[in-house]
Amino acid sequence: MTERDKLIASIASTCADYREDDFGKMSPDHVARWSDQFDKGVRLPVLAELDHVLKSTYLSKDRITKFLKGLAKENKLAGGDPCKFWKNANFLKEQKRGHSQVELLEVFDEVLQDACAFTTSDCGSASGAYIYLDDVIFSGDRVSTDLAAWITNKAPARVELHVVVAGIHAGGEYWLTKDDGKLKKAIKESKKQVTMQIWRLMNVENSFSRRKNSEVYWPAVLPQDAALSAYMQQHDKYPFTPRTSGGKLGPFSSEPARQLLEREMLMAGIKICSFSANPSDVVRPLGYSRFGLGFGSTIVTYRNCPNNCPLALWWGDPSMPKSHPFSKWYPLFPRKTYE
Repeated sequence: MTERDKLIASIASTCADYREDDFGKMSPDHVARWSDQFDKGVRLPVLAELDHVLKSTYLSKDRITKFLKGLAKENKLAGGDPCKFWKNANFLKEQKRGHSQVELLEVFDEVLQDACAFTTSDCGSASGAYIYLDDVIFSGDRVSTDLAAWITNKAPARVELHVVVAGIHAGGEYWLTKDDGKLKKAIKESKKQVTMQIWRLMNVENSFSRRKNSEVYWPAVLPQDAALSAYMQQHDKYPFTPRTSGGKLGPFSSEPARQLLEREMLMAGIKICSFSANPSDVVRPLGYSRFGLGFGSTIVTYRNCPNNCPLALWWGDPSMPKSHPFSKWYPLFPRKTYE
């Protein structure tokens, strides 16, 4: 087996349960087809570094379930009688867009059934804590919006709130918890007593002030490329600031390997953006965002690839007609979009 074949097989194995109910287990042929869209000279190092990144940032169902099983009996959260705590807990279903909350509650149903012989539908009491469960927090805007509306319109006068997520980005946590943020403003205006704690499996550094230690796709060096220069001139309202190299690597193996992968994700994203005559302003090469070159998240979960990840990972639909922009790129992680 060649080095290329080993890397392709490794990526397919790491991400084997990605949308498994829709596509079956991810195959090496699928990974190879995606890889072959890159220039021949960089295919091997792209595969090698992506393999390294996904080994720590891919959230399989098994990995998330193990996190929730541990949390279900965490003394600092559930106390000395976990089943009593969960039986009294109130599980929120306040997500306005997407299906992640409902699907994660189904996983937690399995956890509670094994541990306590009941599910979330059997839980709830006036004295119980409130649980907001989701997979990953990115910008923090969605969870802030969901919880602000709930605090304003539905929450009781006193609330013990626990936000439970598999992953959270530092920038998203900052906006979720800042004093003049959407959620804190809603709490203040409601005059309700709300205590909030966030429980997470994974922290991801992506704050601007700590970009030297960033753990997302955030190029330190930009290639000299006419298409990239033209793109940046068109999107100069929130200009890109390079990452400072030399800090912590996070999920990346080395600074040179990271820079190569960031460059290839960026340039593939620039190519993808060129397929649409009038792309949305938030569709940026390194993932949905209104800032710079994109969000650049490295996290992919078994149930979906966030649009905050680089376009090269998820953009495209091979089932579309050849004239459609989506047919021009083959995705590694085909996305389930909001209905």
